[in-house]
Amino acid sequence: MISQVRSGRSARAKAAAASPGSASGPGGDVVVVGSGALAAAMTAAWDGPVRTLEALPEREPAAALDGARVLVLVAHSGDIAPPGSRGGSAEVAELVAATQRTLSAARDAGVAHVVVVTSAVVHGAWSDRPVIHDGDDLFQPDEADRGLLVGGLLGVEAVVARAARRRTPLLTVLRPAALVGPGVDTLVTRHFEAPRLLTVRGSVRAWQFAHVEDVASAARFAVDHALTGALTVGAPDVLTPAQVEAASGMRRIELAATTAFGTAERLHRVGVLPAPASELAFVVYPWTVAADRLLAAGWTPRWSNAASLDVLLEGVRGRLGVAGRRVGARDAAALGAAGAAVALIGTAAVWRQARGRRRA
Repeated sequence: MISQVRSGRSARAKAAAASPGSASGPGGDVVVVGSGALAAAMTAAWDGPVRTLEALPEREPAAALDGARVLVLVAHSGDIAPPGSRGGSAEVAELVAATQRTLSAARDAGVAHVVVVTSAVVHGAWSDRPVIHDGDDLFQPDEADRGLLVGGLLGVEAVVARAARRRTPLLTVLRPAALVGPGVDTLVTRHFEAPRLLTVRGSVRAWQFAHVEDVASAARFAVDHALTGALTVGAPDVLTPAQVEAASGMRRIELAATTAFGTAERLHRVGVLPAPASELAFVVYPWTVAADRLLAAGWTPRWSNAASLDVLLEGVRGRLGVAGRRVGARDAAALGAAGAAVALIGTAAVWRQARGRRRA
């Protein structure tokens, strides 16, 4: 985990003195590495020249960062199915290798400040999970539960933790709450495409979001104020389940945890559920963040959780999903037979259909 909490001002001052322009001022070049809605928001957040790359080249990656003073690496793009995904372990290895290459290139190119965006999912979610603070330990799931999203981001965090032992460049990790914004497509956003909101018996799931524009502003704020180490990002006005139900016009349906996770595991095994069953925890259990250091330093999110929820709901309008799997009009009749079971992840009708396809 990223444990240092230094402001980094002395190191930043030395880096700025040794190069033309400060890390974010005139003459300072910003490079954003990543794709999707969050990378686009990062690009728009900076004044002056900004370069955006989907990834650094494998050959001479430092050359792609020539002249850069700030590098933003978007490790969590907010895309449920990244293009070119090759499956769990291969995708994780690819993401970790790309992170290693990017951080090494940043050091070789003399980048002054690197911001890496992961997610607060690296802290885990469970039924009575307390609010997440910046210095909290990272989640340590069993090897079998290291799904694509969590496993990949924990791998990224491990690479960043090793790089943070060096004096330069300055390193900041942003761990936002559930992302929302135009184009964001995650298991959380798809949860609101179901006819009902799934809840797990005995757990109260408070809702918190991080709009991509606020995550981008947090990245710039961290550079401008030389904040290093881990920073959680999220709006403080956390929503209750009743508020979410009222705003969305959706009713909830409650399941026992064993039923929800057991059925999710079976659906993932046959390819219906696009994420491992363990990641269902981030839909049904709380993982709200405090954003301690950012708020204490004066950062203010522009988007409230209520406004972010409105953005999410507008984005999923007219879509229908089952257990995070988006379906079209041709599937609607079959899903209607499943009724409320759609939202419980475990619709028997869908399960039988999936099993039949597997046997065919």
